[in-house]
Amino acid sequence: MINIDVSVAIQVINFIFLIWILNLILYKPIRKILLQRKEKVAGLEQGINTIMADAGGKDAAFAAGIKSARTKGLKEKGVLLAAAADEERRIIDKINEKAQADLAGIRQQISKDAEDVKIKLQQEVDAFADAIGQKILGRAV
Repeated sequence: MINIDVSVAIQVINFIFLIWILNLILYKPIRKILLQRKEKVAGLEQGINTIMADAGGKDAAFAAGIKSARTKGLKEKGVLLAAAADEERRIIDKINEKAQADLAGIRQQISKDAEDVKIKLQQEVDAFADAIGQKILGRAV
């Protein structure tokens, strides 16, 4: 049979005292460390979320900047190509004008040279005709 006496009360007091000591020495510091860890992890998660949001915004801004730069570059390329085409046309026109002037000068020089040669040949033909006539007739013409 079980006898309930003072030893049960002492055991209950001992158990309560032991729970109080364990709570004071062991459980409270562990709960405090766990609470600090939880706060630290929550802070890190919030920092990660903030950084991810900032990175997404910066990525979008970067993509928009690249798109804007490409558009601007293509416009400038078009302007430069148009300017280059105009410059090319101007240079070609200048070269054609110079070539036409040179060609006209060369034609004029050729016609002058041809006329000079024609005159010289005519003189030589006359001289040859006189010489042939003298040889055939045997006397001066």
